[in-house]
Amino acid sequence: MINNKKIVVVMPAYNAAKTIEQTYKEIPLDIVDDVILTDDFSSDNTVEIAKLLGIKHVITHHKNIGYGGNQKTCYNKALELHADIIIMLHPDYQYTPKLIPAMCSLVANNVHDVVLGSRILSEGAVKNGMPLYKYISNRFLTLFQNILMSQKLSEYHTGYRCFNVEILKKIDYNSNSNDFVFDNEILAQCCFLKARIGEISCPAKYFEEASSINFKRSDIYGFGVLSVSIKYVLEKNKLFRFPLFPSQ
Repeated sequence: MINNKKIVVVMPAYNAAKTIEQTYKEIPLDIVDDVILTDDFSSDNTVEIAKLLGIKHVITHHKNIGYGGNQKTCYNKALELHADIIIMLHPDYQYTPKLIPAMCSLVANNVHDVVLGSRILSEGAVKNGMPLYKYISNRFLTLFQNILMSQKLSEYHTGYRCFNVEILKKIDYNSNSNDFVFDNEILAQCCFLKARIGEISCPAKYFEEASSINFKRSDIYGFGVLSVSIKYVLEKNKLFRFPLFPSQ
């Protein structure tokens, strides 16, 4: 806990057997109250390793429902456990768990409602292995969204996020996509609610075991992001109504 706020780490997992132990062992359990791992029908022994590590809440899907669907299971379980702060950490060790105290402190001390671990602020994304086409598309999509959504974020596409539970309770995230664009939808929903969004520099690692979507899936995600941004503008200006956003 920080400031009597219950902190729950959620890890949406898929074939993370080779990295889950290293990730879990760096989680600061002195401040984290609960850890949840949801396995999206992995073909390896992610679940067995998670249980051997002593992760109390391990949830398994009986079929693959997608990255977004996996997050829904995570957040629903965290709310069931009465979390005050939820931090999503990928179990593939791409993002360092050592930033959890800093990210949670900003939320627990009422500085921000949402804190993102930004790979771009670290200025070493490409040097650390981010494919150049992903870096370029990240910068383009972020610029596009900042203009349309009147924000000043360094990136919208990080998978390292810390939420004040009160924000998640105002969002119908269970109706969002089950695919990768879920990440962008939930962030757009937070912007729509005028949540205070902060960022912290987060160097990310890129290696064979780290999860990463391929070029084709990246294209699908990119078009999804453009769609979310256009919907945001139309909704904000009351030109069209989308279920993605709470009624104004």
